[in-house]
Amino acid sequence: MTAITHHLSDALLDGYVTGCLAQPFAVVAAAHLSLCDACRARAETADMLGGAMLDRIAPADVSQGGRDRMMAALDLAPPPPQPIAASGIFPAPVMQALGGRPPKWRMLGGGIRQVILSADVDGSLRLLYIPPGRAVPEHSHGGLELTLVLQGSFADSEGRFGPGDLEIADDDVDHQPTAGVEGPCICLAATDAPLRFRAMIPRLLQPLFRI
Repeated sequence: MTAITHHLSDALLDGYVTGCLAQPFAVVAAAHLSLCDACRARAETADMLGGAMLDRIAPADVSQGGRDRMMAALDLAPPPPQPIAASGIFPAPVMQALGGRPPKWRMLGGGIRQVILSADVDGSLRLLYIPPGRAVPEHSHGGLELTLVLQGSFADSEGRFGPGDLEIADDDVDHQPTAGVEGPCICLAATDAPLRFRAMIPRLLQPLFRI
């Protein structure tokens, strides 16, 4: 893998470490951290600092009734999911979102495909497959969009993004990502609001493709 040059912002990294990121963004952050030594080191440092701060907080008294309710809730909690290993170009967090199965691609047009991994009130998480040299429709954003390159590359107004690179796009970014000619670009993308397409046809198809 070539050197990763586009990383998690401090705000996103802090949000991930403290568990405050919405699930779609947390999966993208976890996948990036699994690929990026620099951001993983930053996350470990932030985690240690947070632990040190917690150690300085005086313990609070808990009533016996509160303790009993807490223990009962822990007894009812479902067991944590079994970890799923990375496979090929897909890091472990992506394989977890895929349920350990290969992606089942759905055509969007022009050779572009997607797999919707989740879509709810927290936003959407999807895999995108873009053929070499193909551009996705030009769009801006109603919120935040994180795009992590897993294979190949793409370029847009914000620069070039290769494997492990993370693009952070908000409502100030208007772009048209174009896959590199060296091969298909496969990305993991998360959004918390629908994209704002410039062209009429993508806008008409947007509800069908849930983008």
